[in-house]
Amino acid sequence: MRTFVRFKRIFGMLIGVLFLSIGPAVQGQGVSSQRVDVTDKELVAFVKVYVQVQKIRSQYEPVLINTQDPKERQKIQQEGDSKVRAALEKQGFAVEKYNKIFAAVNGDGELRKKTLQLIEQERKKT
Repeated sequence: MRTFVRFKRIFGMLIGVLFLSIGPAVQGQGVSSQRVDVTDKELVAFVKVYVQVQKIRSQYEPVLINTQDPKERQKIQQEGDSKVRAALEKQGFAVEKYNKIFAAVNGDGELRKKTLQLIEQERKKT
């Protein structure tokens, strides 16, 4: 359990608010109570980023868990963070915009269902 908590803290630093602190970050901004309109184009871009970030996470998660050296861990974190930023930039997203759409998807059952279908389609492409 301690390893998981330590990993969670480390990985949170790697990916920032995209994975572990997205709920608190969005709630802290009051976005969860606001209605955010998401266009189809934005949703498709969001899905592309989401799938890419999940791939990055699955690649770096095991390495971070097994890395004990703080300098090596920092290097891995910076590399993963750089890849996440690149995935966001490729689709024209800032972290804040990604988080707002994430919150909108989580707060709207119909939008969530549509997003999950798009995620499944995107995963099949890659």
